[in-house]
Amino acid sequence: MAKPPPQWTPSPASPATHPAAEGVIYDGALCGVHHQRLLRELGILSVNKVSATTGTGPRRKGRKRIEKSTFVEQRKVTAADGTEHTIDLFAKAGAIGLTSLTDTGEKLFTELLRIRTSRKADKVGTFRWYNHYRLPEHLGGGVITVRLHGNDEDKVKKFNRTENVRPIPPSDPDFRALYKRRNDAESINRAYDDTLWLRRARSVGQARQRLNLLTYALAVNALALHRHRRTSSDPPLPIAA
Repeated sequence: MAKPPPQWTPSPASPATHPAAEGVIYDGALCGVHHQRLLRELGILSVNKVSATTGTGPRRKGRKRIEKSTFVEQRKVTAADGTEHTIDLFAKAGAIGLTSLTDTGEKLFTELLRIRTSRKADKVGTFRWYNHYRLPEHLGGGVITVRLHGNDEDKVKKFNRTENVRPIPPSDPDFRALYKRRNDAESINRAYDDTLWLRRARSVGQARQRLNLLTYALAVNALALHRHRRTSSDPPLPIAA
């Protein structure tokens, strides 16, 4: 990703000011353990969907997708009149929200509005990630902060936070603009695979293979620029010495 999402505000100590990978967009193969490493160890924003409870796989007529929903944590908030409320936070399809019972006894999930996503760098080289949400007016309309990365407290509870909570879930307004970039990445990856003999890597080791991918991308970009200049009426761009 060329730049951070509109509502992501890295800390001043963040390496996001340097030209490097700032986000990962992937399919359902990315699970909780991968999100934990990306967020906590590498400080990289991950964007993908949460696997549904049922209804995944090929699209078929009559298939009904049921999103995964789970309890996250209990918090205390203070309303505008000073009344203290204890609320239960749930995650559904990666989004954080509240649940209530309808007159028929069914659970109704109300998603909280994400205001921003923040990242803080630790002195030991790890990162802490948080989402900041707006509470409804009857709960004071304030802001509540929810941790996105897993920690020892989650391990004690046997709660896989990164498997159930997403920094930017599919229901978020920013998700669509970010996730659609995956199509381009998949297309480029397939084109590169097609250049490999029997789809075998040209070299051994991740460092050499990364170099192969980088040089391929540079060649594709150079060819695209060359073809654009041949068909464009714009004057050629100056070449830096």
